[in-house]
Amino acid sequence: MLFPHHAIFNHQSPITKSSMPRVLTFGEIMLRLATPGWQRILQATSFEATYAGGEANVAVSLAAFGHEAAFVTVLQQGPLAEAALASLRYYGVDTRPVLRGEGRLGVYFLETGAAQRPSKVIYDRAGSAVALADPAVYDWHALLRERQAFHTTGITPALSPSCAQAAADALRTAKELGLTTSFDLNYRSKLWSREQARRTIEPLLEHVDLLVGNEEDAKDVLGITAAKTDVGGGRIEHAAYESVARQIRDRHGVARVAITLRESESASLNHWSACLLDGEGFHLSRRYSMQVVDRVGAGDAFCGGLLAALLDGTAAQKALEFAVAASCLKHSIPGDFNKVTREEVLALCRGEASGRVVR
Repeated sequence: MLFPHHAIFNHQSPITKSSMPRVLTFGEIMLRLATPGWQRILQATSFEATYAGGEANVAVSLAAFGHEAAFVTVLQQGPLAEAALASLRYYGVDTRPVLRGEGRLGVYFLETGAAQRPSKVIYDRAGSAVALADPAVYDWHALLRERQAFHTTGITPALSPSCAQAAADALRTAKELGLTTSFDLNYRSKLWSREQARRTIEPLLEHVDLLVGNEEDAKDVLGITAAKTDVGGGRIEHAAYESVARQIRDRHGVARVAITLRESESASLNHWSACLLDGEGFHLSRRYSMQVVDRVGAGDAFCGGLLAALLDGTAAQKALEFAVAASCLKHSIPGDFNKVTREEVLALCRGEASGRVVR
């Protein structure tokens, strides 16, 4: 049986009906267990516990940047689920839309890489409550009414056929209600094949206004390859991604296409930038060089920053720079959530990048 989360916990939420959150994200939240520092799983005797999930990460970023953000998923009863929701509420995300159902909380283990050793993720998420839930439990008209925007990712339909149907229903309803829709391709090879991803995701794109992907997603999900680029070798031909973005727009009718561009010299040293194609043309951001603390969640930080800036009415180039700066800062923060302020992002956009102590 499913029932709204606020039926039990509404008294804990500082958000009232008069301030209905304007952005809704939909997906899975998981327990993240990371080895301390740069330890390998084989040597670790403890794990650092936080909570994470692509769409939850975006909701946290939106809330940090002043937007009223809500998150919907299905969770089981129990202290692990309550801890996950408490982590979202702590960062200002409204969890009242969350439903309860049978199943479990998904888990992922992170071994953070360093130098030439890459980071590794191990999933333990089969049988999660959101993956098992019937798509009919979501009243999308009620959930999306009075919202301005809706966001989900390619991870959610990869979880189960019922999640794929729920994501499709949500995107279709959001467009019917006139919301701005945002979708991050977020291909995960450990969840499904490229063929399954393309077959499922391509029909969704007719309901998407803003499509986001990384430098590999267009090839993995849509079969569109950037020329003269070797992602595995860390070599990115930035100009080639204008062609990729235009092919996506022309083929699928998406109004805006954004692509993050990561150049990896090693797990510890990355270069980071992004591009955006919209009705005004093609925009390429500043390129940052970063000593990586934790790169997991950086793409979600980009999505959250870009969506927040565009919803604020920021011009395309400045919105792109804001998103890239926000996600650059995320690389310096352990955990999936991007715990930065708007002021810190704007300072980096202004070129304040020395890392000197602020006293």
